Amino acid sequence: MATILTLAGDGIGPEIMTQAIDVLKAVNDKFSLDLTLESGLIGGVAIDATGEPLPDETLARARAADAVLLGAVGGPKWDAIERSKRPERGLLKIRGELGLFANLRVAKLYSQLLTPLVSNLKLSQV
Repeated sequence: MATILTLAGDGIGPEIMTQAIDVLKAVNDKFSLDLTLESGLIGGVAIDATGEPLPDETLARARAADAVLLGAVGGPKWDAIERSKRPERGLLKIRGELGLFANLRVAKLYSQLLTPLVSNLKLSQV
């Protein structure tokens, strides 16, 4: 059994996380992966609920989880608060505490933008 902690965060994060959870549930059902999905607070919603951008409870649950799926943090609502309490501080703290350094995003490379450095690669490899 694997536990995935979902942290929807702010802005478009909750909308995207809802869809991601639906996909995870479908994959879990189809392949009998025995996944357990949990949720936690990070960013502005965490500030609103607890006063902290990354509550200790969320960090402890992230450490205990097998994987963390993070949405987005921040938004204009929290722009005027003290810098040390801003939503982005939660993101930076969880990355530091868990030793995370990768931020994977979907990208599309158009052939017109290929440089000599990657021109020998097949587009499916890039």
